[in-house]
Amino acid sequence: MKSITKICCIGAGYVGGPTMSVIAKQCPEIQVTVVDINKDRIDQWNTNDLDTLPIYEPGLKEIVAERRGKNLFFSTEVDKAIDEAQMIFISVNTPTKTYGKGKGQAADLKFIELCARNIAKVAKDDKIVVEKSTLPVRTAQAIQNILDNTGNSVNFEILSNPEFLAEGTAIEDLIHADRVLIGGNDTPSGQAAKDALSAVYEHWLPKERILQTNVWSSELSKLVANAFLAQRVSSINTISALCEKTDANIQEISRAIGFDSRIGPKFLNASVGFGGSCFQKDILNLVYIARSYGLNEVADYWEQVIIANDYQKSRFAENIISSLYNTISGKKIIIYGWAFKKDTNDTRESAAIAVADALLEERAEIIVYDPKVSEERIYADLDYLNTRSPEENRRLLKVTNTPIEVTKEAHAIAILTEWDEFKTYDWKTIYEQMLKPAFVFDGRRLLDSATMETIGFNYYKIGQS
Repeated sequence: MKSITKICCIGAGYVGGPTMSVIAKQCPEIQVTVVDINKDRIDQWNTNDLDTLPIYEPGLKEIVAERRGKNLFFSTEVDKAIDEAQMIFISVNTPTKTYGKGKGQAADLKFIELCARNIAKVAKDDKIVVEKSTLPVRTAQAIQNILDNTGNSVNFEILSNPEFLAEGTAIEDLIHADRVLIGGNDTPSGQAAKDALSAVYEHWLPKERILQTNVWSSELSKLVANAFLAQRVSSINTISALCEKTDANIQEISRAIGFDSRIGPKFLNASVGFGGSCFQKDILNLVYIARSYGLNEVADYWEQVIIANDYQKSRFAENIISSLYNTISGKKIIIYGWAFKKDTNDTRESAAIAVADALLEERAEIIVYDPKVSEERIYADLDYLNTRSPEENRRLLKVTNTPIEVTKEAHAIAILTEWDEFKTYDWKTIYEQMLKPAFVFDGRRLLDSATMETIGFNYYKIGQS
């Protein structure tokens, strides 16, 4: 197979944007075009003010500044890019279905299918199609079926190349990847396609880190990797609940078990719960697949990871309500952090959304501060729940960019994202401004208990009595 010189990526989101930027940086001889039908999003990618790119990732704007206009392009001309590319990445949204069969668990593949039909319509020569979105197993087969029945007598090879990016460290994760997984058919043309994609990654990664598998193994490995990580988070969080009832300290337990070389220290930080676009969605996919094959015990086992995560969020909200004497109606509560974790502006499945929703149900007056998340995004997240009318969400919840001033006359502060700046605040001043008793609920174990208690706060830290 001749070497790849033109790549197109359909979807300019959290996966497509950073992945293609890094490929463009590491492969200067390859022309990379990222396309999206959302004109506003493409305009944001093409903006002169690199601080307003649609995605915030440390290191991303520098790469975009260096490569954009040279071999990295952002465009709404989807058909033109498909036509010219030898390799097409599909990186569109695959949300969990909110309707019909598999509602709440199965992935909604309508955007993937629209992509495949569009590729089939436009393509005049052979293409390698790479699925990059988080997908349920067997999607490659569906894409292949659509592409094979186009009547254009074009040859398509479908590869699965799941992403393993952690938001906040996506650029680092791409440049120094633990492994790259490439799944494809074990036919001569399938092997050639796998080698062609491998050659792209070999520009900057050692060949032994690029694993080739069959399509099913590749697709399932992605779901299983996230399920195992999420399982660790839920496991430690269930123990944090036990610690709060006893005199154990979750940090000491995490450290003690993390020293066991068979367990290791990663993903053992207790918190208000995991968020993000992948953990919950991938486990729900795993649950759905297991159920569809009649493996109910397998499905129940993995579903428990999500149940435990939801429990952690609701437990945190319940604790705020009970600590404030079971009535928070009209009380001013400040939420620090809306993103699902620090160093990203992504809010998908963020714990803050669930906690805010529970407090709003009790008619609290909430003020939210997050250094990277926009006011529009915060309201969109709440409106999406359909718990209340958009007007009521805007009446009860306000967004601020002055995190210290808004604590005047507040009853409580809840820390829901582990932004480093929260550690640097003048908590003495905050205490003096708040109504007494002044409560801080630390859902990220960010601050020092002794210091906060010395200042005078009623300070609650997840995983400590």
